[in-house]
Amino acid sequence: MPIDPSMEPMLEVFIYETTTLLDQLDEILLDSEKSKCFNSDNIDAIFRIMHTIKGSAAMMDFKGISTLAHAVEDVFYIIREDTNRMDRVSETIFELVFQSSDFFKEQIEEVQNDHDATGDPTSLINQLERLAAVMQGKDAPAEAAPAAAASSTQETPPADGYCRIRVHFEDGCQMENIRAFMLMSQLKDMCEEITSDPPNPESDSSLCSEIIKNGFLVICKPSVPLEELYQVIENAVNVSSYEPLEAVQPAPASEPEAAPEPAQAEPEPAPTAAAAPAPAPAAEKPRQAPPAPAKQQPAGTAAGLPKAKQSLVSVNQTKLDQLMDLVGELVTTESMVASNPDLRGLQLDNFNKSTRELRKLTDELQDIVMSIRMVPLSGVFQKMARLVRDMSKKLGKEVEFVTSGGETEVDKTINEAIGDPFMHMIRNSMDHGIEPTEERIAAGKPAVGRVSMEAKNVGGEIVIIISDDGGGLDTERILRKARENGLLTKPESEYTEREIFGMIMLPGFSTNQEVTEFSGRGVGMDVVRQNIEKIGGSLTIDSKRGEGSTFTIKIPLTLAIVDGMELQVGDTTYTMSITSIQQSFKVSEDVRILYNTDDTEMVMIRGECFPLIRLHQLFDAPTEVTKLEDGILLLIESGENKACIFADALLGEQQVVVKPFPNFLNKYSVKKIGLSGCTILGDGSISLILDANNLLNLSKERRM
Repeated sequence: MPIDPSMEPMLEVFIYETTTLLDQLDEILLDSEKSKCFNSDNIDAIFRIMHTIKGSAAMMDFKGISTLAHAVEDVFYIIREDTNRMDRVSETIFELVFQSSDFFKEQIEEVQNDHDATGDPTSLINQLERLAAVMQGKDAPAEAAPAAAASSTQETPPADGYCRIRVHFEDGCQMENIRAFMLMSQLKDMCEEITSDPPNPESDSSLCSEIIKNGFLVICKPSVPLEELYQVIENAVNVSSYEPLEAVQPAPASEPEAAPEPAQAEPEPAPTAAAAPAPAPAAEKPRQAPPAPAKQQPAGTAAGLPKAKQSLVSVNQTKLDQLMDLVGELVTTESMVASNPDLRGLQLDNFNKSTRELRKLTDELQDIVMSIRMVPLSGVFQKMARLVRDMSKKLGKEVEFVTSGGETEVDKTINEAIGDPFMHMIRNSMDHGIEPTEERIAAGKPAVGRVSMEAKNVGGEIVIIISDDGGGLDTERILRKARENGLLTKPESEYTEREIFGMIMLPGFSTNQEVTEFSGRGVGMDVVRQNIEKIGGSLTIDSKRGEGSTFTIKIPLTLAIVDGMELQVGDTTYTMSITSIQQSFKVSEDVRILYNTDDTEMVMIRGECFPLIRLHQLFDAPTEVTKLEDGILLLIESGENKACIFADALLGEQQVVVKPFPNFLNKYSVKKIGLSGCTILGDGSISLILDANNLLNLSKERRM
């Protein structure tokens, strides 16, 4: 059933934190599986992740998530006590924990859509329980694990000892009573008995003011070392500091509820001290709270100051989008003010000085907002590593996945949009590209295939290269399939190799004879092309038969604001990103015009030839400037490709807000002829934005 409406404010926090923890879990599992073992750090990390997910899910009343997390936690509790126990079942552990991670992700997605988690983890829990029984039955009796924990450190309190810990939450975190309840849920399974002051904090929101003023007192009888208890508190959400107090002498067994009473004596230390027997015998020593410097310093200073924590704030992406839109409008408005036609011809020194200051501030604001939205590609790379791992097992292929440049950052919107295309390309490489092991060995290749992803920042755009060392693309097979499906639009002999490769991205195209779990429906690469073009990117394919294939994706750093150069062609104004312009120059004696046999023009500059693109011819824009010496040439580049474009004149540099074309224009393939979007200029007119990459590709195709 859906969660209680009073808990909905915590839902976003739960989803964000659990998703982050699951990403960490996958990374740990992939690294551990490569080395075929869990080191102590990874074991502790997985145990903490499961413990946190268990407590958070229990608080939100997602029982399926909580019980499965508890089952995984039990397995790693056993491993942590004796790592030798996993030697005979390591493969099973990896598989079950990966399946558990997938279950958690499915449930989180369901929670996002319906605010409910209805999945049944019974089968997974049964398998994990059997695994735990096997591990315990072969190496130690089932009841030995808690005993080992109890004797593992002298800081464990005696069986009849209580401890008290006062916890303070961060200022302004809100819902302190719910946060206190969450902390109690996390600590509950680590204690034989546990209560709090105030008791049952989740039942009354008016307790928030009391918790803010006096803190939240946890009174418990731990079943684990105190160090573990402190670690959970220290890692809990919104805890600013905690303070271990003196150990408490328990009440008689017939009055278990009396144990919390000493809390009434705090903060006066004398009555609390008097409650303890004196002098304490040696056997009583483990009941004492750990010394303040040893345990209190990590969470707070001796002076009682809050623990220093990293200042990170989670913000809803919708708010970031709204902020970016406002900055874009601000940039446009600033341009309109500075370019107001009413001011032309006036001597306005002070005004010009003020507009320069305004431009400086808007530039800084834009840079800050853009940096907030930038995220590394490492998260996407990690998901692809998981995909390669799963497909390797299902297809029976041994594949090594190599990545580089994961620290490269892109706009969050782009980062989310490229996940699906990358998934389809990796599937294509795994299913179509990498051959079965027997075929690779017969062809003299290494038995283990190789799929790689590389990201780099090149000239204001991100270049991502996905390659494999598989069988490559079979042009004859692709042409035959295209002919059977009626997709050919000209004689086969006229198709270039690049055009044939591009056919795999046509809707409904697939060379697989049978539909499988991974391919055969002809939708994968079509989705890749559409999604990449939707964010202003481009995709090129290179392949060599028997050696492998390479997919090169070029995408913009951001979709929002660019520094552009305005070009005039007749009465039309075009804008091109400054990062794509290498230089501009007038035609002079040292610039020679050459003609190819197909009448296409080339410009020779300092001994090097470049294709010439006349914008007025390309876009059929009427203009009186047709002689090269009357206009201006711009040398543009994208990656390794370069060309010269001819325009009437340069109007100057302008920061512009990129607006996408309306969807109805997609059927005209405007992006293929070199246009990526439009923008509003300072005078209110519309300028078309030129795409250097597509212009260069168009020029290259015309020369083939």
